[in-house]
Amino acid sequence: MAPAEVEEGELLWTPSAERVAASRITDYLAWLSAKRGKHFSSYAELHAFSTSEIGAFWQSIVDYFAVNLQGSAARVVDGSMPHVRWFDGATLNYAEHALRRNDDHPALIFRSESGERQQLSYAELRVEVRRVQAGLRRLGVARGDRVAALLPNRIETLVAFLATASLGAVWSSCSPEFGVESVLDRFQQIAPKVLFVSPSYTYQGKVFDRRAEVSRIRNGLPGLQTCIAVGEGVEGALGFASLEGDEQALSFELVPFEHPLWILYSSGTTGLPKAIVQGHGGILLEHLKALALHSDLGASDRFFWFTTTGWMMWNFLISGLLLGSTLVLYDGSPATPDLYALWKLVDEEQISFFGTSAPYLLACQKAGIEPRKRFPLSALRALGTTGAPLPAAGFGWVYEHVKADLLLASLSGGTDVCTAFVLSCPLLPVHAGEIQCAGLGAQVEALDDTGLPRVGEVGELVLRQPLPSMPTQFWNDPNDERRIDSYFSTFPGIWRHGDWVKRTEHGGYVIYGRSDSTLNRGGVRMGTSEFYRVVEALPEIADSLVVDTGTLSELSGKLWLFVSLRPGFELDSALKKKLKDSIRGGLSPRHVPDEIRQVPVVPRTLNGKKLEVPVKKILLGTPPEHAASPGTLAEPSSLDPFIALHAELASPIHTRAP
Repeated sequence: MAPAEVEEGELLWTPSAERVAASRITDYLAWLSAKRGKHFSSYAELHAFSTSEIGAFWQSIVDYFAVNLQGSAARVVDGSMPHVRWFDGATLNYAEHALRRNDDHPALIFRSESGERQQLSYAELRVEVRRVQAGLRRLGVARGDRVAALLPNRIETLVAFLATASLGAVWSSCSPEFGVESVLDRFQQIAPKVLFVSPSYTYQGKVFDRRAEVSRIRNGLPGLQTCIAVGEGVEGALGFASLEGDEQALSFELVPFEHPLWILYSSGTTGLPKAIVQGHGGILLEHLKALALHSDLGASDRFFWFTTTGWMMWNFLISGLLLGSTLVLYDGSPATPDLYALWKLVDEEQISFFGTSAPYLLACQKAGIEPRKRFPLSALRALGTTGAPLPAAGFGWVYEHVKADLLLASLSGGTDVCTAFVLSCPLLPVHAGEIQCAGLGAQVEALDDTGLPRVGEVGELVLRQPLPSMPTQFWNDPNDERRIDSYFSTFPGIWRHGDWVKRTEHGGYVIYGRSDSTLNRGGVRMGTSEFYRVVEALPEIADSLVVDTGTLSELSGKLWLFVSLRPGFELDSALKKKLKDSIRGGLSPRHVPDEIRQVPVVPRTLNGKKLEVPVKKILLGTPPEHAASPGTLAEPSSLDPFIALHAELASPIHTRAP
């Protein structure tokens, strides 16, 4: 069956009995039975236990994974959302658990688009972390100090993070292609003592010199004491290789369970990015659960996710060290020299879990590439996808053109929790277009406008129980007002995430995009992902953006469709009719766009997310500098057509006379 013919909900893969028996979650179920006297015959039963007895569940994660909790905590969890405390009184250190393995097994493999390759064993990684830890200690870095990084996805970046965390200092990173103002919007909030930088980065075969930008960033951080350069040519910076200190052994500062591990940031497309703080213990437990029990990762796996250091998936990826896995790090473009680049990497490095974004998979599908015909992919047993909803046709393409026997691990969560609420499970089948299950400990529901849960209908994604990786705070939010307003203002005591979701009859989930970009036409609401599924199935369309400006403005209260075309096509009357007919038949007559315009490129963030809400704001009159930060855009000029369109709409010829 061709991928385009795959329908949502169609069964595409079922795990073999052998695979189920060998999975880590099956071992965990046996452990629960033997050690806790709890017997579960299905994932649904296990999930019910994890959300109804949250204290017992999270304590079982601590015990099953032999987490080294020091001290004593009277309770696993105290309070209720939005005010929750986890393992109050206990201490630990994330980096200690990431470096528990100490042998010749590969810990890190680095590859660049130019062909560079480096490898470090777990024993060698510990030596490097000890060296950098000693150097940071010599520079005065201590518990609670912030250490920031403007680095690519390289081994040095991960070493610097582990050294920072081992001291109880707080890590924060941006990708080196971020604009100066975008970096300062983030790092000025946290006042780092030390900044790691790279003088340049490489993308699509080009080397981008960033020394001038690094200088401006350093000057914009008045509290900065030391700059450390990974590479040469940064004036006044210490060299990464020169870091050294005393000869004492690698040590780990024990910190409270919720002590800040790192600070992540919201996209910053509108306003100052939220500085999201997550704790050592919460991240440790959540990532052990998500990577081992849901992703089925273990010590023999090679784990890769295509990401930059400015996306939470980098933080998710590096937690593979907690399980003794080998991490494969990649720096560069996923399409250089062509779209086979990452598939070649998977084959050459014998990657067993390959993570990427849905837009990348859809680009491969559009380009007609066939990885399974080019490479054996013999080690590959799971493919992760996130960043945007993957439609049913994308699922079909993976099973037809990548590998038939494969766990397609679609997942959705967010930077706010640095994990997924809904994700994969090696015990369950894969249905086209559906994420397999809600995560253990995540009581996910779809609520309607009245706050009632719905099954089989689209609603607001909420969580009724806390997760340990939820933000402990926002930096510089002393009264906790921004955090509470961000997640708990709509449904008091319930986490509202801002996504549209539907729970299916299989117990799976379908994400329909952000709820603040919903298409509401004549009372019929629809998520943007449904729109893209229909529009981007047409061979002429390379990418698309849909914006509903509603009735907020007489000038622009319309449903707008913007399309980027593949080479050789033009947006003529025939293609417009084809688009409208496809939307009318595939969605509804009410969702036929009022206007269809061609744009050179659809605006996306550096992490590949479409800028639906910022474009909507621009069309409705918000000044562009207040709608989106150019430094967060993959292509800064991508907003220009929308700025021009607003000017066109606001011109006298379009304005109704009083």
